Amino acid sequence: MKPMGALLIGLSMLAANVAYADDATSVIAVLTDRLVKLGAPRIEGTDKAGADKTAPGLYFGPRKINNNYDVVDDIKKTYGATATVFVRDGDEFVRVSTNVLTPEGKRGVGTSLARAKAYESVSKGEQFCGDVDVLGTPFNACYSPLKDAGGKVIAVTYVGFKK
Repeated sequence: MKPMGALLIGLSMLAANVAYADDATSVIAVLTDRLVKLGAPRIEGTDKAGADKTAPGLYFGPRKINNNYDVVDDIKKTYGATATVFVRDGDEFVRVSTNVLTPEGKRGVGTSLARAKAYESVSKGEQFCGDVDVLGTPFNACYSPLKDAGGKVIAVTYVGFKK
């Protein structure tokens, strides 16, 4: 009976993952939920972002997200989606945790969210879902703003599926 129970659990997990396949709206909710469960988002200090950029330190509870890839990598492993966490730096949103690769094959940490439809929406505190270009590649994606305790947009989550 135990092997059958394990099989049923495995099949139900597979079915749940298939239900999310290519559904950026559902997977962005999963990513955001995982981060928020760590604690309230806040900015504290600065950290290196990429080879030559410094960005604000983004924390969820006690956990710093800058240069920490386990959450975004788990989204890739579980759902096959690209995922990014951006931090607000002035009027830019800078990638501080991502599984999105540059054309050179390196994580796109330190690059900024393009000034397009998604940028306009999240800057106003609104979610954006639709077709976008991410570092030169077309994706079906969602971007969701994250606010601090005062209601200010301090970060953005992103999930996308390559078209």
